[in-house]
Amino acid sequence: MKVAVLMENTAQEGCGLVPEHGLSLYIEYRGKRLLLDGGASGRFADNAQKLGVDLADVDLGVLSHGHYDHADGLRRFFQLNQRAKVYVRPQAGGPYFSMTEEGPKFIGVHRDIWEGARERLVPVPGPMELLEGGWLLPDGPKDPAFMGKASNLVCKRGEDDFVPDDFSHEQSLVLEGERGLVVFNSCSHGGIVNIVRGVLDQLPGKRVHAVVGGLHMYAKGGTGMNCSPEYVQSVADALKALGVERILTGHCTGQPALERLTEYFGPGCQGLYTGQVFTL
Repeated sequence: MKVAVLMENTAQEGCGLVPEHGLSLYIEYRGKRLLLDGGASGRFADNAQKLGVDLADVDLGVLSHGHYDHADGLRRFFQLNQRAKVYVRPQAGGPYFSMTEEGPKFIGVHRDIWEGARERLVPVPGPMELLEGGWLLPDGPKDPAFMGKASNLVCKRGEDDFVPDDFSHEQSLVLEGERGLVVFNSCSHGGIVNIVRGVLDQLPGKRVHAVVGGLHMYAKGGTGMNCSPEYVQSVADALKALGVERILTGHCTGQPALERLTEYFGPGCQGLYTGQVFTL
């Protein structure tokens, strides 16, 4: 499979591509063209054009979860592509917020996308075979030791009632490659170790070769991480024990965590950046 990073938080200097806080991946797999997420704006489409990717030819899309920095670019995608369905968790349209010093900030899918493009959005309530060799899988059981540390992310239940987000709106795109499964999970809120374990439980007899996406380890200030170095090492060690050989990560992982992951996991770990193209 061939993967092109249409949008990520970073880009190489002088490449002519625009980064933003968001993620969007274009994937060519077994004759199909897939779009995973659309970033936080339509800029991913401008990057796609510069990379020679025609979004009008995309066969199907996947929304990893219900946050704006993955969904807002779908406005532009639906303008450029008149046929592709986008597969989403039913809960992805929920009222999701981030708790900030100024108060709750809405970070969910904006209503004009969720309500205005309902005919293009396909709800996926459980495990689904998306295409030959490809699946959409919800998170499995969550071991508290490997849960993500995004404690500021909540869901609004009443007028002023906020509860911790359970991330039931998150799903993984899993594609079978020559060396095993590739797990695409854009933010891994439930914890990447829990996610890989869930994939192996739902696809018995398979092995995971690589994980691609954000690991939600970034935090502003301090160490630049929302978790301890020991947690990062435990994640690296657990992924290796599960047979994972490659980690391609960025977006919400953050540079400090990426550096530690690379140290603990080894050369199989590398960062993502806008414009990057790789095969798995």
